[in-house]
Amino acid sequence: MRLASTHAAVQRIWTVHLRPQTGGPALTCPRCAHSPVLPAASARSAALTHLARHARADTLPGYLRICQCRALGCHWHPRHRGCAGPVLLALTCDRGGRAWRLADACAACAAAMSRTTVVPPTLLGTGRAQPAAGMARPARTTPPFGPAEQQRVREMLTYLATALPRFSSPAARLLALQCALRADHHGQIRLPHGFLRGMRLHGRAELWLELEHADWLHRLSRRCSPVQAQLLDAAVLHQAPGRTARIRAAQWALRPAPLAASPGLPCALRLTALALAAHSTAGAGGGELDALTRQCGQPPQQLEDLLDQLVRARLVTAWHHHHDSGEVRWELPAHSPPSEDAAREAGA
Repeated sequence: MRLASTHAAVQRIWTVHLRPQTGGPALTCPRCAHSPVLPAASARSAALTHLARHARADTLPGYLRICQCRALGCHWHPRHRGCAGPVLLALTCDRGGRAWRLADACAACAAAMSRTTVVPPTLLGTGRAQPAAGMARPARTTPPFGPAEQQRVREMLTYLATALPRFSSPAARLLALQCALRADHHGQIRLPHGFLRGMRLHGRAELWLELEHADWLHRLSRRCSPVQAQLLDAAVLHQAPGRTARIRAAQWALRPAPLAASPGLPCALRLTALALAAHSTAGAGGGELDALTRQCGQPPQQLEDLLDQLVRARLVTAWHHHHDSGEVRWELPAHSPPSEDAAREAGA
């Protein structure tokens, strides 16, 4: 049971404004007395750092967090079917970058907000307060994603390998995957520009045209923010399970552990890493070469080159093609994800 008094004590909404003035914008925060003047080039970074500091300071157990826009009458987004899904941290940019809001919002409301992106909890982990002396550390929580999300992504990659033309680009396939998993039960999609920037697909109009020419979707408006589209693929309209579970799978696909490739890597490499992650368990994985080439939209020779690049990026330890069975097997490193230097080396 969630008590209203608990919510009132810790309001999980933080806002900052960047007010133009001589010498650079001033950062103002309703919770802070000072308004530092910032260099224009670093103002946005400072605003986001300030919001993250408040979020870390005002921690609240997950079971007590509620959708804040619901508490305020849902003024932050158009009317929709109501709150649903896990409570996430939603970052919203307003007034052309002069105002920023970080707040708890359910998955359904966060998806309905314009100019909004979801902040992964890992981005707020740096700088957490350490437990006091003599205080027991809390038990490690269950990972937010698991085999269910992995299976849904694997099934969707398999389906898109058939539904999309064989020559569809890796970037278009990554976009189609997110559209298919995030569409509502009417097949309608809303992707904020901030979300597309995070995928390094913002401004890529040719990708939407590619999916339109394949008669897979239709954009409702080319000047709308967020981008809105209608899926034309009837099979995607009757997906199971519900949208909340599918959005979780879409989130996992953005950082598919244990092969979470850097967003700065080429789309072909990111799609290959995602396909391998969807077919991996317990530090290793495998799949038929033909199936992987269809899911990645690559000929066998090119796929083998991409596997070599993943080895150089230290996302994959080793791989081998068993010609007799037509199967590809790979091993994954036991340590944490690779550094940015290794990722840049692979993309070189």
